[in-house]
Parts: sequence; structure tokens; C-alpha cells
Amino acid sequence: MSDLPPCKNCNSTFTYEDGDLFVCPECAHEWSRTEVDASVETVRVVKDSNGNDLVDGDTVTVIKDLKIRGTNSVVKVGTRVKNIRIVDGDHNIDCKVDGVGPMKLKSEFLKKA
Repeated sequence: MSDLPPCKNCNSTFTYEDGDLFVCPECAHEWSRTEVDASVETVRVVKDSNGNDLVDGDTVTVIKDLKIRGTNSVVKVGTRVKNIRIVDGDHNIDCKVDGVGPMKLKSEFLKKA
């Protein structure tokens, strides 16, 4: 089976490569390889400490006491955090912790509730 993309115009599976272009023999539509690469979305996969996939809006539980840098406050084990948001970066969870406020957390210290 070919790994070439189907025609964007008529969905024909008989496409072929011509240099840096893809060509459909049925409707004569031509498109570049960069158009195909740009249409492929990169999906961020964030996993919790148990390996479960996390998505925006999930509720999670903290599995370790987390000291808040610059203060004497601590987010205790078992604290439930609702409506998380997945973001890019080292701290890949953006959320609002009750009693503490907005925070960025690492997914490795959370488990899906």
C-alpha cells in the first residue's frame, strides 16, 4: 500500500510524486509536499504519573507535597485540581488551585481523578 496522500481535490488514491509535487492522474490536480506537511497537526500528548492521557478540562489529584517557590506555602497531597489546561513547556499543566491561585504544574506529580 502506498503512503502517498490522496488527492485533495477528488480524493483519488492514485496519486504519484513528480519531483517535489504530488500529482493526481484523474483530475490533474498538483500540490506541493509542504502543503501536506503543514496540514498535519502535531498533537501534544501529556501523561500523568500513571501513564493516563491528560486533556484540557480534566480533574487531577496531586500525588506529592509541592512546595511553592518563594513562599512557605505547600500544595498538599490529595489536593484536587479541576479544569486543567495543557500548555507547552517544562511545566505542562496550567491550572488554578483552590486556596493558592493560578499555577503551572508538572504532569509527573499529578494523577487523573
